[in-house]
Amino acid sequence: MDEKALQNKIQAKVRARLSPLFARYRMDFDDLEALLKWRPVVLVLGNYSSGKSTFINELLGREVQRTGQAPTDDSFTVITAPEPGAGEAELPGADLVNDSRLPFGVFKDFGEQFIAHFRMKKVAVPLFENLAVIDSPGMLDSVSERDRGYDYAAVIREFARLADLVVLMFDPHKAGTIQETYTTIRNILPEAVGEDRLLFVLSRVDECDNLADLLRSYGTLCWNLSQMTGRKDIPRIFLTFSPQVGEVPPELAVWGGERELLKQEILAAAGLRINHILQNVDKQLQELRLVAEAMASYAVGGRRLVADAVKWALVLGLLGFLFVDMGIKARWGVPDRPLLPSLIEGLGVGPMQLLIPVSAFVALAGLVAVWLSRVSLPRHLRRCREGIDGLVVLDTDYRRHVWERVRGRVGELLAAPSLGGLFVGHQANVRKIDRFLGGVMQEYYRQIGK
Repeated sequence: MDEKALQNKIQAKVRARLSPLFARYRMDFDDLEALLKWRPVVLVLGNYSSGKSTFINELLGREVQRTGQAPTDDSFTVITAPEPGAGEAELPGADLVNDSRLPFGVFKDFGEQFIAHFRMKKVAVPLFENLAVIDSPGMLDSVSERDRGYDYAAVIREFARLADLVVLMFDPHKAGTIQETYTTIRNILPEAVGEDRLLFVLSRVDECDNLADLLRSYGTLCWNLSQMTGRKDIPRIFLTFSPQVGEVPPELAVWGGERELLKQEILAAAGLRINHILQNVDKQLQELRLVAEAMASYAVGGRRLVADAVKWALVLGLLGFLFVDMGIKARWGVPDRPLLPSLIEGLGVGPMQLLIPVSAFVALAGLVAVWLSRVSLPRHLRRCREGIDGLVVLDTDYRRHVWERVRGRVGELLAAPSLGGLFVGHQANVRKIDRFLGGVMQEYYRQIGK
């Protein structure tokens, strides 16, 4: 399977078939567009002394990132290979966020302070020709948004959405106790990345004096992870060290193979790209479908009111057309010949005889239209807003979780709806999404399964 060709095919089909629907419901298509661009991405997170840069240098086979026990780098650094025929280079953040070929346009919104701490290093390493690793500033305790100058948590969230694999690294001395680490694992990553794309690493185990010291650090990390994730089950934790940094006690050398396995997991991230794309497309389509479904419920109720109003307008208008001039004649003696008697007697009907009937028809139909626009539809809209959860069937946990993500979007669409919005083909859009999910998506899954 040619993964790049398949990625391009998915990108073209998603853009052609789905982008109009995202625009119709004012949903953000940028996340999906960013994911469909460029190459596989691995995001490396951790506190400032967890060994992130050392491990990345080892992957590269050369010294690219600065390393040290204290914070040495306050930038997000994208490391990848240059394009064929190009040389090594370092690009500033301003170039990255303004290059439409790259998936970093969304980061422009984080401002100049972030852009000054964002860069790309292109290094001639064959393993990185179809892979990019993002090194991140070390997480710290009690850091406010003002201290960094940009919204660090939001930046992490966007990078995690983009990444095919997220690696969280800890060291034995601060095994998960950093405040920003807690916030990231507890609040940020669950919104942005599936658990199957997370790797947990306890690095620098060579700094443990003995096996008992290692077990204490490992147990501390397990406890902290259980508190941060809110789960009883502890994910797999890779135990690693860098052979180039120091001498390893004999009883800890057994974990040398873990580091090679971790490298293999990271380098295999390229194989996760298509699956990640399809998961993201599926997730956003499920959200889009629920929004369309909710708007369809609103529109069905609104169209029913419009249909009833049209019926009442015709009935009342016809009654007015036939009988109002007769009532006026009985009260005021004009016109000389009302319309209905003239028709019954087979007499000719002149323009003046139609003036009162037509005026009565228009007036009564207009009153019904005013009632519809001023009373009936606003009442229906108010009921939909107040009972917004009743617009969709929430019969599974999955649908309830999806609804929580898009409920606000539906509320925004109902904040200022137009009459024409009642006649948008919401049900047809739901069917179009279902066809894409059941047909196109399943075909792509079959292709990656071959």
